[in-house]
Amino acid sequence: MTTTDPVSTTTAPDPGTPPVSVRREALYFAVRNGKLLVGATIVGIFLLVGIIGPFFYDQSPMAYVGQPMLPPSAEYPFGTNTFGQDILAQFVYGVRSTFEVGLLGGGLAAIIGMLVGFVAGYRGGLVDEILNMFTNVVLVIPTLAVLLIINAYLGIRSVAMQALLIGLTSWPWAARAIRAQTFSLRGRDFVDLARLSGVRTGRIILREIAPNMSSYLFMTFILLFGGSILIASSLDFIGLGPTDGVSLGLMLNHANQWSALMLGLWWWFVPPGIGITAIVGALYVANVGLDEVFNPKLREL
Repeated sequence: MTTTDPVSTTTAPDPGTPPVSVRREALYFAVRNGKLLVGATIVGIFLLVGIIGPFFYDQSPMAYVGQPMLPPSAEYPFGTNTFGQDILAQFVYGVRSTFEVGLLGGGLAAIIGMLVGFVAGYRGGLVDEILNMFTNVVLVIPTLAVLLIINAYLGIRSVAMQALLIGLTSWPWAARAIRAQTFSLRGRDFVDLARLSGVRTGRIILREIAPNMSSYLFMTFILLFGGSILIASSLDFIGLGPTDGVSLGLMLNHANQWSALMLGLWWWFVPPGIGITAIVGALYVANVGLDEVFNPKLREL
């Protein structure tokens, strides 16, 4: 991540957005970075499938529409499962649920991580020690084990509740990373000038520090997004996913539960497996590309 110090003036600076030249430079390298383009394209395709797919393919994912165990055909492009349900319909709605969990869970984790990281890094002292201790406690807790216990005994199992639990348990590493970046920025001249001008702490963080970390924060969110999808898919696969819908992880769970592999129903488990792998893999590839775009030392000229 690179930072740009605003030009010192007699009043507090206002670097709300990066200079035009910096944005143009980032855009120049972004459209020429193969990793970023490939990753963003794959994620965009699956996102479109999840958003507009149900409007064009309005078959209910839970409806019994045909003969069981039909292979892919013109009528059923992804075939049917052992219950005669349309696998393409389940895939389309499953992609939507997967993105919902990633967005809600990753977004919540990013918000908590930013709040804790910004406050701890900027305030320092006792506040930093308390928040850092709390972060370390949550960090060493076996997240998946806790989620397994909570999901197993929780009466409400929905996409929103799953995302909430994931978001509340996956923020510590982001908080520590943001804290370190904030700690390195709080001693810059433009931050000192804003502090001497009487600007409040919250305003300094939002208008002076956060804009200089925008690229780093965005990449952190992408990692949290992909991590939320992986955790949710793991819970779904072992049968602790939402009970009121369908997801790619639940498709794999049902395929495993009803012996799709032994029956040769490859069209039941291959699409959701490819979907999860492609989405998460593309997110991480795009994140590597963004790192190369924002970090001049990693750029391929």
